[in-house]
Amino acid sequence: MSWKPTLYDYVHHKNQMDMDYSVEPLLPFVTDTQYLQNEIKRLARTAHSDQDRRYSPVKNETRLSILQATGLPNGQIAADIRLKRYTVGVIGHTELEEQRVSSERVELQNNGGKWQITSIRQLDAERSSAVPAYPPAAAGEDAYYPDYGTHSPSLPYLNYTILPYLDTAGRKVGYDRVKAVEYAEAWWDSANPAYIEFEVDCSNYVSQCLFAGGAPMNYTGKRNSGWWYKGKYNGQELWSYSWAVAHSLQTHMMNSRFGLQAEAVEQADQLELGDVIGYDWDGSGRFGHSTVVTAKDANGMPLVNAHTISSQHRYWSYKDSHAWTERTQYRFLHIHDVL
Repeated sequence: MSWKPTLYDYVHHKNQMDMDYSVEPLLPFVTDTQYLQNEIKRLARTAHSDQDRRYSPVKNETRLSILQATGLPNGQIAADIRLKRYTVGVIGHTELEEQRVSSERVELQNNGGKWQITSIRQLDAERSSAVPAYPPAAAGEDAYYPDYGTHSPSLPYLNYTILPYLDTAGRKVGYDRVKAVEYAEAWWDSANPAYIEFEVDCSNYVSQCLFAGGAPMNYTGKRNSGWWYKGKYNGQELWSYSWAVAHSLQTHMMNSRFGLQAEAVEQADQLELGDVIGYDWDGSGRFGHSTVVTAKDANGMPLVNAHTISSQHRYWSYKDSHAWTERTQYRFLHIHDVL
């Protein structure tokens, strides 16, 4: 008997699990206790959140793609899968649609002629373990931040003739929220080939949205200052930490004196389309995720787009994420209308 039908059963019952807020549909063939315990907690949070916003799920569909499958020495199968999820729910008489793309590694074991799922692991977790805590830089050195790529010395390159959009002269521009959202909608589930795609891509994607909305780059030639992207040059990846690292992006927006600037507001419902939300999962003061506001629900609360786990019109609080904890803090950043 093939193991593939078990994967399709898993996806079908996972849809039902999210509709029912219960892991019961998975119990006959999923034996990964840690995964089930984590899902119980996540589903309970999601149920409370949905109840608070008077949201009722109506439909949940998921398209399964098997990316690769490998036989393990113990007779198990390890399958990497891609799940594209489409959900519909209602608040009052208003219908809401959401989409999400995630990847998992699922291990299956044949027990007495019956395939069971023994392990489920998310491959594109919103809480990344790849973020190191770098020590402060020595005097005269660039500050080190997580760069999700190769760290190289800053290389000033100020050729405005070739790259006029990097000119940091004091021109004031309007932030076009419509264009920022249009870009966010066009690229929510794929990478624009004009840019490098990072393993942890959330802030790179948000920066692209801001730039599409007219936010001017502040090119300094140094990774730890300004807000800029240049891509690959002479075999090196050139971009500022503020372009691609969540904490650095938010710090730059709040402290910049020209170009891309933002102010923190108190409540999520104060945000407008094209604004940004930061997520500090542990309440440590270090923000590890960024999203961009692309819509509002019937309660006037933000719905966001994001990368890493590619999401479109996801409810802003992320209580349905395994990364969320009771200590999670948010930063609501309103982009200035004139930059």
